[in-house]
Parts: sequence; structure tokens; C-alpha cells
Amino acid sequence: MEALAQRLSHLDSHVEGALRVVMFYDTLMRRRVDLPALARASANLAECVAGIRLHDKGKVIRYAPDGRPAPEPAKPASTTVPITLDGEEIGTVWLERAATPSSLDDVVLDRLAIASAAVVERYGPARTTMADPALVELVISADSDEAGRNRALRLLGFAADQPVRVAAVRSELPLDRVGGLVCPAGPVKAAPLDGVGVILATTLDAERFPAGVHAGIGATGSPELSWCQARTALRFATGRQPVVHHHELGSLALLAEVRRDALRGNADVVAIARLAGSPDDLETLDTYCATGSLRQASERLHLHHSSVARRLERIGQALGIELTEPAGLTRARLALTAWRLLDD
Repeated sequence: MEALAQRLSHLDSHVEGALRVVMFYDTLMRRRVDLPALARASANLAECVAGIRLHDKGKVIRYAPDGRPAPEPAKPASTTVPITLDGEEIGTVWLERAATPSSLDDVVLDRLAIASAAVVERYGPARTTMADPALVELVISADSDEAGRNRALRLLGFAADQPVRVAAVRSELPLDRVGGLVCPAGPVKAAPLDGVGVILATTLDAERFPAGVHAGIGATGSPELSWCQARTALRFATGRQPVVHHHELGSLALLAEVRRDALRGNADVVAIARLAGSPDDLETLDTYCATGSLRQASERLHLHHSSVARRLERIGQALGIELTEPAGLTRARLALTAWRLLDD
């Protein structure tokens, strides 16, 4: 390869030189080299610093003609060409030549851009937040073997040593927008799967989920376990608590394992279902269960505490539960949560 580069530098014919440049990059692509190897070979060929930058990561790769990383600061690019994939610009390649650009610089950069796009397409990371649902399913499926899961993660742009957290999302907003908001800096991919949005990310900022989005978040670690936890947590998400971490559920997560017919047949759950016909009463009970305090519930409902007390007394009679007692409040909380799980 070095011998070919040496011969290219002495070519007099532009056409012959261009053909040899094409052959040079064809050889590199057949060898399935990575981006650093492409930059290093290009610098050696062009006899000046060559650079590659991917927009989504802000990653910059620069090599000098001697095969070593180019020193900082970078010199102004003498020639640049965009890297495009499926009609989308995903990055840039350039040369930093101090003298007048060579007649073959454009050909070198055109082939370098094509080769870089091929590497990104083959190895990732993908250039957008949205991902192939089949790859995402391979990552989170309990039936996937480790080799297949790791390959899918690599194709999605996640390094082998990066922890991955999974979120299950219900949203009217585009998934790529939600993913970009909750993980603005690190790798993040999103895809719809079985009616639920899946977000894979190295980190997730729960406070950045936009209004109107319900999300369940699993623990960092095994993607298939994190997905299972995220789906469970999503079932507990409500308008009052739209984002739920699985680890915060504690023993409440056990309710998600109870058969639906068993939940549906429970007397307290049946009573809550009847109460749902009165939205004001349901909101009052939900707020009281969330706060455990008559006064705090009154403040959240913007009602006088005596009005809330009368409502709760009426609700308690309808449910057959003494809401002012700790045991009664626990029963109401569990029944309300179990009733909501039936709607999932």
C-alpha cells in the first residue's frame, strides 16, 4: 500500500492518477478498515494531514503523513468534501495542505468520503436517533444470544463496554425528538416496537422527558432485563407521575405480576372501577392517596379542607374503606394502582 502511495505521488497523468486513487480506496474498502485507518492511509497518500469528522458525535480523526495522530491545533482545511449516506450529510473529510492543493486532492477526498460512508453504514454508529426496529428488538429480546445482542449494539453505535439503559415510552411526539431530549450528549437510539416506543441510551435524564410523555425506565445493565423493567414501570405511569423508575416501585412491582382476571375480580378494584364514573371523586382519591394528608390534598385540589373531607367520607362509604385509617389508605392505594394496571 505504501509502495502504491509512493508511485501515485510521481504520476504525471491526471487520469491515470485518478484511476490509481480509485484502486487505492477499493483496496482499503475490501480490507474493511476502520475510520482511523482510512484517515491514516489518506494522509500517507496525500502527503499531508487528512481528517474525518462525523456530525452526530462531533468525533474528529486527524492523521499526519507519518502515520501518527496529527498535532493540535489543526491547520485550516485546504480542501473539504461532505460525507453523505442515503442522501443525508453525516460528516466531512478534508486535507490540510500548506501548499497549493494537488490536482488529485478532489479525487482523494471524493473516495475518502465514499469509503467513510461505507464504514459508518457497516459498523455504525447510525447517523440518526431513529434505529432499525429489528436491531432494537435483537438488543432487548430475552431470546437473543449474547453474540447477536453485542453485534446489534455495535451496529447501533454503542461500544461494547458502555452500559445501556432502556426506556419504554408512550408519546404523541416523535421518538427521535424524545430520545434527543433525554440523552442530548451520549449515544441514543429509538424505535417503535409492539405499540410502545423503545429508547436505548447510555444515560437518561428523566427530568428532560417532555410534557405529555409517559415513560418507564429500567436499570442500567442487561438490556433485556432493563426492557422488562421499563415495560413494567410504564404500566405504573400516570398523569400525576408520568415517568417511573422501576427501582422506585419496590414491592409495588409485584402487582404487575398478578393475573388480570385476579385483579379484575378483587372487590376493592371493582369498587374503584365504579368510582371512575365520577372523575372528581377519582381525582380526589388519587390526590389523597398520593399525599396521605387531608390538608395537602386540599392544597393540590385548590379546595377547602372541609370540602375534601366530605368528599373523602362519601368516597370511603362507597368503597367500603375507612380512608382515615392507615390500613384503609393502604387498601385504597393498592386498589387504585391495580385498577390502573388493568388499562394497560
